[in-house]
Amino acid sequence: MNGQPMPCSPQEVGALFLFEKLEPEQLGRLCAAGRVELFQPGPVYTEGEPATCFYVMIEGTVVLSRQVGGDDVEVTRTSQAGVYAGAMQAYLGDRVRQAYNNSMRVTEPTRFFVLPADTFADIMREWFPMAVHLLEGLFFGSKNTQAAIGQRERLLALGSLSAGLTHELNNPAAAAVRATSTLRERVAKMRHKLAIIAESPFSREQLAGLIEIQERTAERVAKAPALSPLEASDREDALTDWLEDHGIDYGWQLAPTFVQAGLDVDWLEQVAAAVDEEILPNSVGWLNYTVETELLMNEIEDSTTRISHLVDAAKQYSQLDRAPYREVDVHELLDSTLLMLSGKIGQDIQVVKEYDRTVPPVPAYPAELNQVWTNLIDNAVCAMKDGDGGRGTLTVRTALDHEQLLVEFRDTGSGIAPEIKDRIFDPFFTTKPVGQGTGLGLDISWRIVVNKHHGSMRVESVPGDTRFQVLLPLTAEASESPESPKSSEETV
Repeated sequence: MNGQPMPCSPQEVGALFLFEKLEPEQLGRLCAAGRVELFQPGPVYTEGEPATCFYVMIEGTVVLSRQVGGDDVEVTRTSQAGVYAGAMQAYLGDRVRQAYNNSMRVTEPTRFFVLPADTFADIMREWFPMAVHLLEGLFFGSKNTQAAIGQRERLLALGSLSAGLTHELNNPAAAAVRATSTLRERVAKMRHKLAIIAESPFSREQLAGLIEIQERTAERVAKAPALSPLEASDREDALTDWLEDHGIDYGWQLAPTFVQAGLDVDWLEQVAAAVDEEILPNSVGWLNYTVETELLMNEIEDSTTRISHLVDAAKQYSQLDRAPYREVDVHELLDSTLLMLSGKIGQDIQVVKEYDRTVPPVPAYPAELNQVWTNLIDNAVCAMKDGDGGRGTLTVRTALDHEQLLVEFRDTGSGIAPEIKDRIFDPFFTTKPVGQGTGLGLDISWRIVVNKHHGSMRVESVPGDTRFQVLLPLTAEASESPESPKSSEETV
């Protein structure tokens, strides 16, 4: 939007705090190269357009805003003469994308001193060469440092996740190895017991009946009901008594296995009815090995299923087999992240999931959202482990918030002090001890959510109730352009 041209007074321009130290000839050059324009209420420039001008307000009221999702969010409103905005980084030239990082409008007739971006860049380099070098070093140095430390933080997080995943995989893998070793031993004993039975005076009908009982027993093991400790104890006592009454002195060793398999006295009566009394102990022993092998195979199946589930979760977390941008079910991402971090969360922190399963999939970069979840869960866990004996509750909630998807992480930690609440998203700001945090976790999360997904982040905190909320548009298109800085070019 072009304003109405007006006379440029060097004295008036020199009264603005930005130019108050300039010499008269410098002020004259500014007026000759620039212009004064009067803008009526309405937009001056729009976020994303090429940054062609540098604006300094002489009088009026200016409002700066940013696009967050589908909303225009006001970030600054001021009537202070001398505030500036626009092409503030023109002196960096083509090394950065020269576009307006915010939208500016005025709410009343407002006069600006307007300087073309290329002229502003030339004047900066000519009048303040040392300052330009310092600003360039600060800009690119900070950017490079942030990228390097951000990569380091990602590697540290990956190392922590790898250690946790290795620990989680080790438990079922070790269980499967133990069960396999025991199974081999039990099968060998079963063969030996079968040989003893074969040498016994079994009739064809008795042997067929015993094999039928073996088949039914295997089926019952697969459908064994879960018993309470008291019920299991009572059944063990009953089975032990029955076995002792029938001349099986080691019944106290067999009873727990039979109870675990869901077998009872009625089953033992069926066995006793199928074989003669003199071969009952060997028959029960042989069936015991059948039960044990079935239980061991169940344990192996459970362990290998657990390993497969962990591998699937790792694949889901890293998104190795997915396109970088697609529609995702955030619950899948949240579950995989929680599983990957289960080792770090530990047993002292209770995880509560309050998912609204009716929320639709959202377009997103899954791997990057997983990084956001990782950072927020890690911070919540650290906050709870630092106080109250390391115990607490982490609540992960999803819901619809108007036309956006809300993902909330609530912890019962000590909270965020009010005096630092406004700084927690700043790069390199951390409350963790030296060496334990880079201060980039929340900054990276902000960039991913706000800059790449056009969403928003907010935090509410009191002692015992801290909530980080991520809002994602349901239909927003992710930007393919490089990430822009979190802080927009605002008036100062």
